[in-house]
Amino acid sequence: MAEKGTVEYDNPILAEEGGARPRGESQRIRQPQSDNIIGNNSEGNTDCFSGLLIGISYFFFLITSPLTVWFCIKIVAEYERAVIFRLGRLRRGGAVGPGWFFVLPCTDTYAKVDLRTVSFDVPPQEILTKDSVTVAVDAVVYYRVSNPTVAISNVENFSLSTRLLASTTLRNALGTRTLAEILTQREEISIHMQSTLDEATDPWGVKVERVEIKDVRLPQQLQRAMAAEAEASREAKAKVIAAEGEMRASRSLKEAADIMSESPAALQLRYLQTLNTISAEKNSTIVFPLPMDILGPMINKYQA
Repeated sequence: MAEKGTVEYDNPILAEEGGARPRGESQRIRQPQSDNIIGNNSEGNTDCFSGLLIGISYFFFLITSPLTVWFCIKIVAEYERAVIFRLGRLRRGGAVGPGWFFVLPCTDTYAKVDLRTVSFDVPPQEILTKDSVTVAVDAVVYYRVSNPTVAISNVENFSLSTRLLASTTLRNALGTRTLAEILTQREEISIHMQSTLDEATDPWGVKVERVEIKDVRLPQQLQRAMAAEAEASREAKAKVIAAEGEMRASRSLKEAADIMSESPAALQLRYLQTLNTISAEKNSTIVFPLPMDILGPMINKYQA
């Protein structure tokens, strides 16, 4: 048996070295029996005093019950739960509700917790992306309390803590992605943020149900640069399309000319068709081109 206040070692080498300092699992400190007796006595005295206070509260409640009974009965709605503390300690049974419950005056305090889904906007965050572009991103988060007792006991303000954590998670999640990924992979980023927040808020009794990125705002200079790039790209595509159209039209004209050259009457019929089209517009003056085949002999005769 080790003496009171001494250190007992599992390793015999450490036991032989009087000046060695025990580390890790190798040390066991035996508390003196007098300390255990004092602790047990103080805990027993505390329990007795707490029982006395509770008995006095019940006594005063019974004396003034016709008046105080209406102040001791509380009601919570279907979507609410009440966490009751008696003399600072969590009362057995966990959260109560819905319906009515009894609160002992002077000794009991309670806190209501709303179980409905709550949504809040994450303030716009100035984020530097992986490709060194500054963007402002905001999001919306939906969460609900899954365990009222844990939400009240483990964190001072679960709502504020969830909001601050959502802002930090948004910055961390988008800081490792490029601008193109942020604009095209919003659903994947939302799912990643939801799983990260849900894992972090689980010890708080909070369940994050959904995270959505609302808007991604770019600087004005970057917007103008992207607009100029898109405009130049469209103009280049338009020029290519126009050139392809001209090339196809020239091929068609060449094929038509080859067909007309095989039959002289085809050219005359084309002239008559053009004249018919012009006359349909009710013009007072019609300019009709004469073929060079007709004017050629007359010019040669005049020159001779």
